[in-house]
Amino acid sequence: MRSVKDEVLSRLILSSEHSLRHALTQYEAHDHTERPYQGKGNVILLPTAAPDREHEGPVRYRERLGGLLK
Repeated sequence: MRSVKDEVLSRLILSSEHSLRHALTQYEAHDHTERPYQGKGNVILLPTAAPDREHEGPVRYRERLGGLLK
């Protein structure tokens, strides 16, 4: 609960319940499918794609919530 508050909710001005739900949905997607966890061996909990054996090419990232989450 603290991480969503520190990383998202304290940095946004929410105007409605819809904007709150959108922010929480985007954070949940970022947290579960894109963010590595140090306590779990620096792996993503629910990756959307199989990990590559060789990491070649440029680093790519997805922006969420207008660049607040990367």
